[in-house]
Amino acid sequence: MAYPQILFLLILAGGLYLFVSERLRVDVTAMLLLLALVLTGLLDPEQALSGFASEPAIIVAAVFVLSGALAATGITERIGQWIGRAAGRSEARAIAVVMPAVAALAAFTHHVMVTAMMLPILLRYARERRLPASRLLMPMSLAASLGTTLTLVSAPAFLLASDLLQRSGSPGLGIFSITPIGVTLVAVGIVYMQLARWLLPRRSGAHGEEDYLRLERYHTELLVVEGSRWSTRPLAELQKALGARFHLHGWLRDGRRRDDLGPASPLLAGDVLLVQAAADELMSLHDDPGLDLNAISRYGGKLGDGNQLQLVQAVVAPGSEFLGRSIRELDFSRQFDAVIVGLWRREGDLAQRLSDARLREGDVLVLWGQPAHFSDLAAHHGFLMLVPFAGEAKHRPRAPLALVILGLTILAAASDWLPAALAFLLGAVAMVVSRCVDIGRAYREIDVRIFVMIAGVIPLGIAMEQTGTADLLARGLLRVVADWPTLGVLLVLFSAAALLTQILSDSATTVLLGPIAVSLAASLGLPPTPFVVVTALGAVVAFLTPIGHHGNLLILGPGQYRFGDFLRIGLPLTVLIALVSAWLAQWLWLGGALLPAFAG
Repeated sequence: MAYPQILFLLILAGGLYLFVSERLRVDVTAMLLLLALVLTGLLDPEQALSGFASEPAIIVAAVFVLSGALAATGITERIGQWIGRAAGRSEARAIAVVMPAVAALAAFTHHVMVTAMMLPILLRYARERRLPASRLLMPMSLAASLGTTLTLVSAPAFLLASDLLQRSGSPGLGIFSITPIGVTLVAVGIVYMQLARWLLPRRSGAHGEEDYLRLERYHTELLVVEGSRWSTRPLAELQKALGARFHLHGWLRDGRRRDDLGPASPLLAGDVLLVQAAADELMSLHDDPGLDLNAISRYGGKLGDGNQLQLVQAVVAPGSEFLGRSIRELDFSRQFDAVIVGLWRREGDLAQRLSDARLREGDVLVLWGQPAHFSDLAAHHGFLMLVPFAGEAKHRPRAPLALVILGLTILAAASDWLPAALAFLLGAVAMVVSRCVDIGRAYREIDVRIFVMIAGVIPLGIAMEQTGTADLLARGLLRVVADWPTLGVLLVLFSAAALLTQILSDSATTVLLGPIAVSLAASLGLPPTPFVVVTALGAVVAFLTPIGHHGNLLILGPGQYRFGDFLRIGLPLTVLIALVSAWLAQWLWLGGALLPAFAG
């Protein structure tokens, strides 16, 4: 073993220790590996920094922005609500509807975002149908993971695999190159979960539900302002634009309640709508130039420059001096330089007008005021806590435009009209320019840790190739599998990746094992594509433990799952997925038979 190989293996061992022990964040570890490779002379600075300008890193960042735009325009939320309605009342039907829909969503968005979006929807569905949440959350998380195999761009591992193939002199992967395998794996996963439902635990997960559903019913008053774009348009258009969690329970015109007005009635300037809205919808109402929160319109001018004001939430404390007093009596604008624009109450009736509501212990007030005065609010004994308002405005009228941009992005990448990285970068910029997503939110949507980690581990793969370590390990593996059939070699690569990805990310696993797969294919005199693709598949879809995928960690608490639940359900499925992946890879790229031949 040569000195560069020994040096590389020592650096790799140190990196693996830091990755597994999590003593440092994964992105920091990736940067330390990059610097170590440069300082030891194994890579020059240009090679070490090549990952930041690489196609995988650019596409991953762009996909995060595209995902954020779909969420900001309410598309993902509406799809999730449709899934909840279409699931019916039976467990089998729910799985049959949820899994393919979630997989399709995960094909072009980040699977963790899809899991997070579906989690509260399925928790609510399970409660309403009196089903154990644990019977639905694991199939959903599994579908999100399998959905990443439908396109090249939905998992960083496949982008890294394509980049590795191009560097080795082979053609890269197209955006739909792995789709035949992905479609089959999604179908296999759905059938497996229907047949193996008896393996799923029966646990309610009720303790986690309130965390997700707790603050979805803010009571507020909405004013149609003079010159509003909503003036003379029917209420139904406003309801459609604001989504399903916007509910009207009163309509005031000229100060009088009008029960004769309905969805088809036109809105007029000066109308006050008494509504219930979720946090995102409340933020959307506040940001709409044609609408205003009634309390801000009436009292907000006393608070100073509106550009400096913010929304916060305050919880009314037990024994508070505010208990039993109406919002009108408290005169918050004078006492705290803040205006109460919304109220959440766990249960019980409210007065018709927000200003007439008498406060109770545990009420959550949405306040609009100067950040400089929030310290006085937080210190007041009448409040239990003061927390930022978590809602984000939805740009629902731009949902059709967001879908058009996404479709054109995929078309440009799939048709090779533009390189995939440039197509997705253009799509992300178009989402921001068209205001489907705010620039601030677009930047927040990008998971910098994943971007930096990908940029940092790409040089690790380059160093493994340049030092000859990949060839060394491939020759050792070749001595073991030299006489094996190709299918067996593919299964070995899948298995190695499936085990390693339980302690490393799918990206790091692909970068480490990908060069070995390329060298092994060259030793066998075969094209490297099926070997690299199967390695990436093993890194992405091995459903063995709750720590193997971030989506599994999201459902672990709400579903009250245990470590053994994932192994009991995931091990047979992973074996099945390995066989299907290896067989189809052999068919697609090595001319193997699609259907097995039976003797006789």
